[in-house]
Amino acid sequence: MVFLVLGLVGALAAPAVGSASPAIRYGIQDDAWIADGPGTLAERLDRLHTIGVQIVRYNLRWDRIAAKKPTSPTSPGDPAYDWTQSDLVLKGLKARGMAALVTIYGTPTWANGHRGPQWAPTQASSIAAFARAAAKRYSWVQRWAIWNEPNQARWLRPTSPAVYTVRLLNPAYTAIHAVNSHALVAGGVTAPRGNTGGVSPVDWIQGMSRAGARLDAYAHNPYPLSPHTETPWNGGCAGCRTITMATLPKLLHDVDRAFGTKRIWLTEYGYQTNPPDRFIGVSDSLQAEYLGAAALRAYLAPRVDVLIHFLVRDEPNLGGWQSGLLDIAGVAKPSYRAFSLPLAQEARRGSQTVLWGQVRPGAGRRTYRLQRQANGRWSWYGSTARTSLGGFYQRSVAGRAGDRFRVWSPALQVFSPPIPLH
Repeated sequence: MVFLVLGLVGALAAPAVGSASPAIRYGIQDDAWIADGPGTLAERLDRLHTIGVQIVRYNLRWDRIAAKKPTSPTSPGDPAYDWTQSDLVLKGLKARGMAALVTIYGTPTWANGHRGPQWAPTQASSIAAFARAAAKRYSWVQRWAIWNEPNQARWLRPTSPAVYTVRLLNPAYTAIHAVNSHALVAGGVTAPRGNTGGVSPVDWIQGMSRAGARLDAYAHNPYPLSPHTETPWNGGCAGCRTITMATLPKLLHDVDRAFGTKRIWLTEYGYQTNPPDRFIGVSDSLQAEYLGAAALRAYLAPRVDVLIHFLVRDEPNLGGWQSGLLDIAGVAKPSYRAFSLPLAQEARRGSQTVLWGQVRPGAGRRTYRLQRQANGRWSWYGSTARTSLGGFYQRSVAGRAGDRFRVWSPALQVFSPPIPLH
């Protein structure tokens, strides 16, 4: 990890700190688990709330809600619309005080010449009408994103930033704002690379700018491309036309040049684990450590308001994703507790190290306590302390490289996974 040194002297003395991104929220996306996980939907949403999920990214599948062409497409009450599943999820999140980031994706066959859902609509007016109806039905939703990874051919065809901007983003942006002037609409939602037949996120941002994109935030999925060598802080390819968490400053720079100082939403992120993924998975303990490091990285980055972890539970097919907080059997990995109690090393000089963390479940100032493991023995480090109102804390500790720290939450009665000092 590359440690931060700016402002270190002041940081070493500070017991707590206000957020560098005051509005940042940490969340989850896993539509499949939410829809079909164990127990009832209410129990699954309660579980997300219990571990401190603040925001849930949820896909609003246009092609499924409007499988039949509506007669009055701007009216959410048109009988062709089937909002059954999304009503249950979004109303459930609202009832629990968890924010929703709703992504509109998937074109119905009647709107794109009887092609697959990844094909753009032939007319911009069709998605505008659906977006207007959705914004009316879910008037409390304040964060919207248009499409998912459109810079890859498997998600959008034609794979063109101009097509995306003119036929999807701009009409949906205008329609949502016509209903809710306070809503925030994100564009981009780009993958970290274009892949075969796709467009790099660097070129995609430039293409959207040339096409006159309208957006309140730029969304990006900064997955690591080389998980065995790439951390949330370093190891990324600064000279490539890719953008990962390790090269987050490139995203901020390119968005600033293209659109001005827009907000940044990191809408999918995570490391797969080995087991079960023997090829690109990292150990369970390293996944948990990187979860905390990524949380710190996003916290310190200017204008980053959202970081979404993908997934809740590993997908059963090894060709899918195994970045869950739970394995396929539903057993919690260390990252499950790391999500509730993220802990990361922010800076180090000599024997002094600054630790950063958050107690996510709860509201207001939360209590916590640190433990240190030295020479194989755990002992309490300092007295019980309190976080900021947002649940954040920053502590200076003494220790050698290889010593490990963990945080205890009296309210949750659990420890975070330990992290080693570097």
